[in-house]
Amino acid sequence: MNNLVVTFTPTGMLMRKSDTPHVPITPAEIIEEVREAVAIGISSVHLHARHPQTEDPVWEREYFEEIIVGIRQFAPDLVVSATTSGRIYNEFDKRSDVLNLIGNAKPDMASLTLSSLNFNKTASINSPDMIMRLASKMAEQGIKPELEVFDAGMINYAKYLIGKKLLSPPYFFNLIMGNVACAQADLLHVGVMVNDLPEESVTVFGGIGNAQLRINALAVSMGYGVRVGLEDNIWLDDQRTILATNAQYLKRIGTIANAMGRKVCTSAELRQLLGLKPGFGEYGC
Repeated sequence: MNNLVVTFTPTGMLMRKSDTPHVPITPAEIIEEVREAVAIGISSVHLHARHPQTEDPVWEREYFEEIIVGIRQFAPDLVVSATTSGRIYNEFDKRSDVLNLIGNAKPDMASLTLSSLNFNKTASINSPDMIMRLASKMAEQGIKPELEVFDAGMINYAKYLIGKKLLSPPYFFNLIMGNVACAQADLLHVGVMVNDLPEESVTVFGGIGNAQLRINALAVSMGYGVRVGLEDNIWLDDQRTILATNAQYLKRIGTIANAMGRKVCTSAELRQLLGLKPGFGEYGC
């Protein structure tokens, strides 16, 4: 079976230290979490940046620059993806600011959510114009989109963008199941989405909340990759009695992968799969 792509999501936009002491907030904390993750085994990292004092999500490129440069001091070939989320900020200049980074701070990839959607308490607004502008800017900057998909309609929209020449293969799809208003963590929803993927797609499965472990395990068994980390779930158990650490999640994925005879895909292998530059000072696509 092919090697397992592991996309690590150490911190998102919502969880705070009051929710769990294990969520990394400061650049130093995020860098250290990634350092530990690299030692355990990951293929790529999906980054959000947070204000060190307020813990609020931030969009300014300098916050991402500190994190990315710090990571590349010890993992110069790790595939790095930066968020362009519309969950908090929805001005193009803010969402695209991280795409202006260059040199050792340039992300290889950036998230591109392919439609608007509701979470349980907030909305992520992604208008067609915003999606196309972000895709165009990524193409101009040589940054590969990390296509975030929460239901089958978003895959159809990806095909629309492919027809518009705004996306080019190979594609990287991040299928996220279990959100209250989107595709659920069951075989029918997963099967429909997988069946609709375009050719030349590298695909990882993520699950929100209690869906994370089930969807990750399904992905490992089906030959797909996984998205895993505290961004999507802070609890180790379904009963929500044990607060997880990122290391616990990654080690659990390693155990499942070993049982299935799958090795973690290296960053160098993922770069080849996605047509990315080799790292070590050359980033993007």
